[in-house]
Amino acid sequence: MICTFFGHRDAPESIKPLLRKVLLKLIENQGITQFYVGHQGNFDTMARSLLVEFEQTHGIRYEIVLAYLPKKENMPSAAEHTILPEGIETVPPRFAIEYRNKWMLDHSDIVVTYVRRSFGGAAKFKEMAQKKKKTVIEI
Repeated sequence: MICTFFGHRDAPESIKPLLRKVLLKLIENQGITQFYVGHQGNFDTMARSLLVEFEQTHGIRYEIVLAYLPKKENMPSAAEHTILPEGIETVPPRFAIEYRNKWMLDHSDIVVTYVRRSFGGAAKFKEMAQKKKKTVIEI
């Protein structure tokens, strides 16, 4: 089983302990060992930092799923963990994040979300996950 994340780019740092608790439960109680995470915004940054930690302590695997081929100065520090979704090179840049998010959703079983507004990408993909009958865990 694979888990992915959708949350607001301005998610407050105060939710990180809740995110940690949810991830530990998924890893320790449900045996989740594979995670996909984006590369935009604070929610992704918090999730990535926890995944880096849990890779060391729990042996999980994670991939940072990029929407764009990054410039050298913007390359994630864990570059060996990055992937580009197949076909994204044909997508116009303005649709790349949506394409990447759809790819992550299609390739995941569980979605962890932090959604506080009814508009924007996080809300849209949370709703899509629910319609696709994915397991959705809300922070």
